[in-house]
Amino acid sequence: MKSVSDGRERYSEDGFYIWDQPLIPAAVVSQAIAGMDAVRTGVYDTGVPPQPSYWNPGDSPKKLCKIEMPQIANRAVMELVSHPALGELAAAVTGAKMVQVWWVQLLCKPPADPDGAEKTDVGWHQDRQYWQIWEEGSELFTAWVALTNVTAEAGPMRFIRGSHRWGFLNQGDFYGQNLETQRHGIQAPPGTVWDEVPALLPPGGASFHHCLTFHGSGPNHTTEFRRSFAIHMRTENSAPVHGERKGLTQFIDRPDYCPITYHKSV
Repeated sequence: MKSVSDGRERYSEDGFYIWDQPLIPAAVVSQAIAGMDAVRTGVYDTGVPPQPSYWNPGDSPKKLCKIEMPQIANRAVMELVSHPALGELAAAVTGAKMVQVWWVQLLCKPPADPDGAEKTDVGWHQDRQYWQIWEEGSELFTAWVALTNVTAEAGPMRFIRGSHRWGFLNQGDFYGQNLETQRHGIQAPPGTVWDEVPALLPPGGASFHHCLTFHGSGPNHTTEFRRSFAIHMRTENSAPVHGERKGLTQFIDRPDYCPITYHKSV
């Protein structure tokens, strides 16, 4: 049985940690898949739509599906996002006393388009590029939860080991579609090594990565959708710039949207 004993050390050293065993119960995963499908078709059992998104109901099924804040639209998705096992492992890995979910993205990567018209790569990037609404030094990280079997052929997320220690480079692009070209454009510090590690996960498995860790993913060469949620989290050592609640931080005072999934009692 996998142990969390090395999780904190690995996360600190590598900038990520991969829990390659089921963490979320199968029933919760199954219900979240149904919830994901409902949100993708525009059915919201809470009566609240997701936030404005890259992908919307009716868009091409060959396009990378990325929907913002799906948990506010579907109860089963919220159950997965707020699952205590996820918060507890996040705290163990990062050393946090408090863990809050502050933003979520539904990600559904279709099988690679045989015609090549639609590209579904996720380009190399640091999340911090898109999170500058948080104060510098804020402890921010992502739990990436698989809902399907993420094999080497499924376009798994790939982390660059130790890249969180490179500092904030402000290079790369989530929507970039040529990972090799992108890689050569990223000016890593002298003496560093580009060491790619795939996050191969079973349904209900999870990875955790630091906001400065470079990551990306290639095409899905299976016949099934690669389904996941990117659950963005913060610790007690974080704050919005000037304390403002706007954009990605607009809901952090709403636990019904942004649940606190772990809090260490004194």
